[in-house]
Amino acid sequence: MKRRLAREIAVQCLYHMEMNEVQAEEAVTMLLTEAAGENEGEVKVKDLEGAKAFVLELVAGTWDRKAAIDGLLTEYLKGWQISRLSKVDRQILRLAAYEMIFREDVPGKVAVNEAIELAKHFGTAESGKFVNGVLGKMIQDVDQLKAKL
Repeated sequence: MKRRLAREIAVQCLYHMEMNEVQAEEAVTMLLTEAAGENEGEVKVKDLEGAKAFVLELVAGTWDRKAAIDGLLTEYLKGWQISRLSKVDRQILRLAAYEMIFREDVPGKVAVNEAIELAKHFGTAESGKFVNGVLGKMIQDVDQLKAKL
């Protein structure tokens, strides 16, 4: 499974978890099974276990650090509160912040670009620009943010 598709599923899982108060494992299993059944992105059943591990790592990592990530995002949301963001934009920003700050295998620019594409795909017409603005400011401080946490 390509990482972009894994990120799409991760955003959907985070959204599902926030809306339905389910655990990461349950959300990931449900959405991967659904994706394989619909064959979105040409997911092959034999890829499910490997994909599940990666998606679960993204989802659980983001969710477990949600409070810290939201605290950081609040500093970069000029004139906005995290609770007032659309639920989709909020999950995309959380996932991107998690990848930028807590994962060493994802360059910050990649996390930002992927988040912009996810926002264009799942969000409103303005979501891509909004996500770019927030994460563009954050990436400038990524080294200090990593040291802070």
